[in-house]
Amino acid sequence: MYPFIPLKFRRYTPDEQELASRNFLAAMATRRTVRDFSPEPVPYELIENAIRCAASAPSGANQQPWRFVVVQDPGIKRKIRIAAEAEEKESYEHRMPSEWLEALAPLGTDWRKPFLETAPYLIVVFRVDYGWKGERKVKHYYVQESVGIACGFLLAALHMAGLATLTHTPSPMGFLAQILERPANERPFLLVPVGYPSPEATVPDIARKPLSELLVVR
Repeated sequence: MYPFIPLKFRRYTPDEQELASRNFLAAMATRRTVRDFSPEPVPYELIENAIRCAASAPSGANQQPWRFVVVQDPGIKRKIRIAAEAEEKESYEHRMPSEWLEALAPLGTDWRKPFLETAPYLIVVFRVDYGWKGERKVKHYYVQESVGIACGFLLAALHMAGLATLTHTPSPMGFLAQILERPANERPFLLVPVGYPSPEATVPDIARKPLSELLVVR
């Protein structure tokens, strides 16, 4: 059993709570998915700090079933782009049902993924399905949920650091484990290009669903 220590918790005044809540909401409301990146270098400390934030996420039994692989080598990024585009081309042309293609059409996406080379960093998040204690395999619990929460922390941290991101999930993603030489207990979960947006970057003019469609109070 873990030793228990006093909780470090600062109680804000109601005014401080409201201000902090509104400021965070306003900042996160400006986050957009970006596909046009600048090759301009990004300080690595920003990436590391964001991953530290992601790694602070709650997880089932505190097993922390995640691994974050940061890719900056142009040769490796090139390999990832070639493999991702091959899978995406197959998906767009043969695997995706017509309903999915219709849903994607307004966003103007296709199988071409130049951002995988342009963005200065790729963060590949792996889910770690089990660990090892010596020669004994240790099953991890609530892996999908835990890693999903960590990815949310990651995206928020990168945005608050003034960086643009994209959540990319080429399917299937097994090539990432091969290219990045990850062990059998790690499975690709999410690929996040990170950097500054290109000066010419544009985003679709979309709207979020109103709160009345999302919030239920009982």
